[in-house]
Amino acid sequence: MSTTTLQPTTQVSAVTEIRKHFPALERVHNGYPVAYFDGPGGTQVPRHVVEQMSDYLYHHNANTHWAYPTSAETDAALDYARETCAEFLNATPTEIVFGANMTTLTLHLSRALSLDYKTGDEIVVTELEHHANLDPWRRLAIERGVTIRTVRMDTATGQLNWQDLERLVGPKTKLLAIGAASNALGTINDFKTAIDMAHNAGALVFLDAVHYAPHALIDVAEIDCDFLGMSAYKFYGPHVGVLFAKRSLLDQINFPKLVPASDYAPENAESGTLNQEGMVGAAAAVDFLASLGGQSNRRENLRNFFQEMHARNSRLFARLWEALSSMPGVTVYGPPPDLPRTPTLAFTIEGCTSTDAARQLSEKGLFLSHGDFYAYTIVQLLGLAPEGFIRAGCTCYTTEEEIERLIEGVREISST
Repeated sequence: MSTTTLQPTTQVSAVTEIRKHFPALERVHNGYPVAYFDGPGGTQVPRHVVEQMSDYLYHHNANTHWAYPTSAETDAALDYARETCAEFLNATPTEIVFGANMTTLTLHLSRALSLDYKTGDEIVVTELEHHANLDPWRRLAIERGVTIRTVRMDTATGQLNWQDLERLVGPKTKLLAIGAASNALGTINDFKTAIDMAHNAGALVFLDAVHYAPHALIDVAEIDCDFLGMSAYKFYGPHVGVLFAKRSLLDQINFPKLVPASDYAPENAESGTLNQEGMVGAAAAVDFLASLGGQSNRRENLRNFFQEMHARNSRLFARLWEALSSMPGVTVYGPPPDLPRTPTLAFTIEGCTSTDAARQLSEKGLFLSHGDFYAYTIVQLLGLAPEGFIRAGCTCYTTEEEIERLIEGVREISST
């Protein structure tokens, strides 16, 4: 079904080679080449992903499970999407559920799970979450009488209070909802310890990996989470959500569905006709990343790519942290570079709102996101509502030159 064939590199690709795959990087604004630091809100898309989606829509577009060629081709394309995303997570294809986005999938799952909840049951969430991993569970307090327990965040470090987590997870806990990494502060949680803690208490675990998946290769078999949510548009794909759920749980959960719809996993967890071109694009994004990691099997290629990208972006982030944290009037948030974190930096500039700072930086071709990023609880706790932060994230196409341009841009604003 492909219009182009990706050729794996003999070794992990250099950033100059990676950048050639992204037409968006050719953009010029106000005479400056655009540097995209908005990856935590959505990465740019490589040519291969768009071509695969276009090829599907132009030549194979149909609905599923009918006895004619394009329908059979669609079935094969969607099977391949599940297989590829499953390998991305070290899962099985029947454990991969697609949906509009992570938020919609989490709401769908929470409603289905709640049929087995009763008044007095407890769900544990944390203050470090994106609200997509807060409000679907908090809603169950209204709908099912569930008690919500919230793990505190240490505002000085941007990390969870682990004593609080140990205190709140107990025999009444039905589910722990925790993020692998904070999309605002970059904090990477010790989620494996949290998963083990919840399982020892007899609880299930939903892991929000939307911000984590672009930065580290996930192994759901190793970490043993029960559910995991991620979004393809955060790892160079289209706007489509992906939910991993253990097959044994998918077979048990009573998802809301239409009577004629499938009773079997994973389609029993999906409603209506899906974004089929988005599913194709999600698989293409995984294949693209694997193609940058060498000439072994897909999983090994992915491992090579993520290891190299982590090392590269850690160096870029350390330079950015060091420079901005030393500037008068600039405040950086979250764990320092020597602690577990993603290369995502939230900061503020004294006397300049996040919106104005982002606007001034954009005039120099530096595109940064600003606001609360749906991590509004963090913004409130840090006393930054309603403006929130400015946020810069490193991706596979970020260069040292772009980092230096950003440092100089922030220095100019902070010194005025």
